[in-house]
Amino acid sequence: MTDTGPERQRLAARLAQSGALVTDAWRAAVEAVPRELFLNPGVFLPEGALWRPVTATGSDPAEWIRTAYSLDTLTTQLDGHLTADQVSEPVAGLPTSSSTMPALVLGMLESLGVEDGHQVLEIGTGTGYSGALLCHRLGEDNVTTVEVDPGVAARADAALETAGHSTWTVTGDGLLGYPRRAPYDRVIATCLVRRIPYAWVRQTKPGGIILATVGSWANGSGLAKVTVREDGTAEGRIIGRASFMQARSQATTPVAGDLSARAAYADSERPAKVTPLALDEWTPAFLAQLAAPGAQFVRATTSTGARLLYLFDPERESFAEFTIDGPEWRVRQGGPVSLWDRVEEALIAWEAAGSPDITAVRLRVTQASHRYWIEGESRAIWEHHLD
Repeated sequence: MTDTGPERQRLAARLAQSGALVTDAWRAAVEAVPRELFLNPGVFLPEGALWRPVTATGSDPAEWIRTAYSLDTLTTQLDGHLTADQVSEPVAGLPTSSSTMPALVLGMLESLGVEDGHQVLEIGTGTGYSGALLCHRLGEDNVTTVEVDPGVAARADAALETAGHSTWTVTGDGLLGYPRRAPYDRVIATCLVRRIPYAWVRQTKPGGIILATVGSWANGSGLAKVTVREDGTAEGRIIGRASFMQARSQATTPVAGDLSARAAYADSERPAKVTPLALDEWTPAFLAQLAAPGAQFVRATTSTGARLLYLFDPERESFAEFTIDGPEWRVRQGGPVSLWDRVEEALIAWEAAGSPDITAVRLRVTQASHRYWIEGESRAIWEHHLD
């Protein structure tokens, strides 16, 4: 077995230089945990529109180690079942599991603010690498990690055992938490959730912290950090940008087919008060998701090359279609929910507040509702009451 100690030290140094790695305890964890153990049986690297398999046994050993200690997110599963050892040539597919870029992993662990003796619940075991880092820092008895995919969970559990960590690995829906081991001092999610499940709040001690990425779009989600209070609520803020795969039970099926047919029957048409191109930027995209949860932003072109933009909400059978008319955009809307009206209201409020960064967004979670607002503004951007 190749000694990857030097690679681990170089990875730690690069993460420290980038600012993702700050404390000595987490640096010691990075230097101790062999990342390559958690990438077996292999990974997929992007190659044009396809994915090229790289494995520990079938690829050049130098490429395997170089890949394992890169700073990139590494795809470990396609289409919910395919792993790199099952193919020998580049293949098409949709990533469904990955090893997140180390800078994001360590940045989140640093933000979690763990202390010796803390009990931590991790939602989304994935490869098990972040779980191993937690085990090194806190001890295996203080870490519980939940993974919804049985195959992914089995591989992660085997890797953790190989690395010497017999921690609590659970196969199940992480959105439900894991009440058997509650209460927890910290909860950290490595998947994208539409909102913070109240089950996590219920299973966290007062004063405990929940760290999770909220949203449903890959380029426009926010890393939320909330503190649980004695009254059973949780409040905090968006501390930065982050991007993860959606929680399996919340994963959306991309809108496909004849888009013009989906937007054929509009109830209204008017000039857009805000350009839909704003949704190409991270913070406006995040706010749009809050205002119109469940909506998907779709880009297309006509046969003549004209640009078309859409918002579709299949669950609520609603749409907004945008077309350029000279210097202005026009919006056609149909269905029971006027999606763009809601998004415009949020974006206009954001612009009135000075167009602050995503870190100005605050949130409060209760058993009955989720509320988001911009710091310094009393009016909610979005408030959702649970049935």
